[in-house]
Amino acid sequence: MADPLYQEAIRLFQEKFARTGELGLREPSAMTLVTCSADGRPSSRTVLLRGIDERGFVFFTNSLSRKGRQMTENPNVALTFYWDLWQEQVQVEGKIERIDDAEADAYWAKRARLSRIGAWASQQSQPLDSRETLLKRVAEFEKQFEGQDVPRPPHWFGYRVRPSRIEHWHGIEGRLHERTIYEQVGDRWEKGLRYP
Repeated sequence: MADPLYQEAIRLFQEKFARTGELGLREPSAMTLVTCSADGRPSSRTVLLRGIDERGFVFFTNSLSRKGRQMTENPNVALTFYWDLWQEQVQVEGKIERIDDAEADAYWAKRARLSRIGAWASQQSQPLDSRETLLKRVAEFEKQFEGQDVPRPPHWFGYRVRPSRIEHWHGIEGRLHERTIYEQVGDRWEKGLRYP
């Protein structure tokens, strides 16, 4: 059974995340993912959260992309969620792991057909000479998979961030923000406050 403080941190996130539906955001599941190369050079981008439970935070991507390569080189990652309309932020630090193929296949089956075609057509993060080249590749894969289901590419996976630190931040007037830190120390979790 998971540590009670860890369960509390995840439950608080789930409650906050459930509220994002009230904000009218186009992509309420958007989160910033920070990865680092083997030599420690960071990069960040926005990806979409596709699952959250006590095992961690799940998203999907092309493993041959820049982020995919960096996660292979260095499994330490960070996530940031920020909801400005109600002054809430959650930061997560942890290690990445691949989810199993059955879970990845189940999510793949829910994606729109064009998104599945796009995953085959895009050589994510590689140089592209023109937009026309990408559209030509899309047309080629549409033809290849015409009249059939589009399988999951062998380089397209789901990833789970297993947290070791979760910070819940609440913005308060005068920049007297409330920061609550949940952090793994050895085999247990601790909870504490931080100055804003």
